[in-house]
Amino acid sequence: MEQHLDAYLDHLRLAGRASEHTLRAYSSDVLAMLDYAKQAGADVDQLLLRRYLVHLQKTDHARSSIARKMAAFRSYFRYLVKRGVIEIDPTEGLRPPKQSRPLPKVVTEDVVSHLMDAPDASTPLGLRDRAILETLYATGLRVSELLSLHVDDIVEGADEITVIGKRSKQRTVLLGSRAMDALTVYINVGRPRLAAKSDRCPDSLFLGQLGTKMVARTVGRIVDKYVEQVSGTLKISPHTLRHSFATHLMDHGADLRSVQELLGHENVTTTQIYTHVSRERLKEVYDRAHPRASEGADRLER
Repeated sequence: MEQHLDAYLDHLRLAGRASEHTLRAYSSDVLAMLDYAKQAGADVDQLLLRRYLVHLQKTDHARSSIARKMAAFRSYFRYLVKRGVIEIDPTEGLRPPKQSRPLPKVVTEDVVSHLMDAPDASTPLGLRDRAILETLYATGLRVSELLSLHVDDIVEGADEITVIGKRSKQRTVLLGSRAMDALTVYINVGRPRLAAKSDRCPDSLFLGQLGTKMVARTVGRIVDKYVEQVSGTLKISPHTLRHSFATHLMDHGADLRSVQELLGHENVTTTQIYTHVSRERLKEVYDRAHPRASEGADRLER
């Protein structure tokens, strides 16, 4: 099987379906599996692949790493079947290990409150930054969705905006009064002063310090700046505000379907992770507050 590996990699390269990084990873994964088969003195069949997966688990490979290796095997064997090199794909019906999804990182409502107050509201950039932070937390927008907003999308006195999400799907998100106030001041006071610095000012809602359109990296630096002012040890990203938005809604009784719609998730199972986050917070509160917490926590877990 090894002698066909170079032809397989050339096939992927010419088809343009994989980056050079992926090709190197696939090559390494397939060679490691074939080497395991040689050491075992066995043919590469489904039984051997199952043994190899067990071997990887016992040698502390992460589930995500094992799943990637399986993807490499499956792709390679399908190629060999199509070329008539082998008759049966040994990965047929073989399932990768179930992926454990880490809980999203969130910040407390107190941290959010301090973060919103951090920008200097006496400067155009401070007004812009406060509007960005308030909007991210109030709406749960992705950074790409935030930066796609135009000035005309914000109607003073309105409590909602329409955004273009993934796969160009439209959805309506809600704006709280504090976010709307911050946006109104920015649009009326801060943005005109930034727009005056550029001869060709775009109609984008959020502008850079030279009056040009902002990029995602700049939003990340803005969040880093104010997080450092609030807490020198805390490390969060703009997406953390999206996670916090959803989690705090769940903490205060929002139903799953409403949060799904606000986040723009196609599948409710994607949103369900926030129920687990809220449950963990509930358990923490219970453990701290209840005099017989250990017994109660056990019942809650069940």
